[in-house]
Amino acid sequence: MKKTVIVGMSGGVDSSVSALLLKQQGYHVIGLFMKNWEETNEEGLCHSASDYEDVMRVCDQIDIPYYSVNFTKEYREQVFAQFIQDFKKGLTPNPDILCNREIKFKVFLNKAIELGADYLATGHYCQNKEGHLIKGIDYQKDQTYFLYTINQSILERVLFPIGALEKKEVRELARRFQLSTSEKKDSTGICFIGERDFRKFLSQYIAVQPGHFETLAGKIVGDHHGAAYYTIGQRKGLGIGGQGDAWFVVGKDIEKRIVYVEQGANHPALFRSELQADELSWVSGQPPHLPFTCHAKIRYRQADQVCIIQKIEDGRARVTFPTPQRAVTPGQSIVFYEGDVCLGGGVILAGTSY
Repeated sequence: MKKTVIVGMSGGVDSSVSALLLKQQGYHVIGLFMKNWEETNEEGLCHSASDYEDVMRVCDQIDIPYYSVNFTKEYREQVFAQFIQDFKKGLTPNPDILCNREIKFKVFLNKAIELGADYLATGHYCQNKEGHLIKGIDYQKDQTYFLYTINQSILERVLFPIGALEKKEVRELARRFQLSTSEKKDSTGICFIGERDFRKFLSQYIAVQPGHFETLAGKIVGDHHGAAYYTIGQRKGLGIGGQGDAWFVVGKDIEKRIVYVEQGANHPALFRSELQADELSWVSGQPPHLPFTCHAKIRYRQADQVCIIQKIEDGRARVTFPTPQRAVTPGQSIVFYEGDVCLGGGVILAGTSY
């Protein structure tokens, strides 16, 4: 009897080719489109209606059934609300990681199982080998950073059909089989913000509290629109003039409405040799024996950095780096690796930076 695979279809080329490959491999494939955000007429939002049309065209081309599910309520309550709450605290959250944890590999996976699927498949660039989450072959596209909250029990029900392919090979397959999404551009940015002005969007949900840009020595060098809008290491959009090197954000104090800045891309205040992280998640279900030397990323696309997980106490990990790391940003995630194996990760705590 054929195994049934429900493919999370986004309307993009990656999920389209994932469905194609699974059909060729002999699975009973069903396309399932997930709507996470309500449409409005504002320019820049996710275009879920047109994306679903792309899903329908591709599914018709490869001759598989397709359906749509609406998770806008779950997304708003479990992802968007947390995103706004974190920004109010002065953090820089990553909603893609939260969406994968709370929606795609929880709510969406449960829906797929409810519909009779043996597996859920997605178009992520990563691999699932014997219960291990492995980097995708295409290191430039590897998405394990966003998937570190997946554990082995979830991996048992998940397939990543394009993880062993490079992006160019995925495009070539889409062209060879004349899929309607073969030339569609990859989506970028946060879905619910799209191409709109980020600050303008956030101001609808966060009260604007202007304040000062100050140096660590307490010198006021300018005014800002609200400390929540700035992130560690930011250079653009500060509007601070004067002579010398460019200014960079090195820290924030939300209560005092201060954004701390210093001049120079290599100012010492931009670098940290250690951090703390909580909300820890391990793919195996258990942390490694400590202290443990491995590699880590503190942001997507960063090259792997040598680190030491020194200890875990009260749910918090203390991590040190032989080479100081630039722009360690509270709210972002640190993700640990042993070779190409993603071990897990956690959320960088506030107070890590100045």
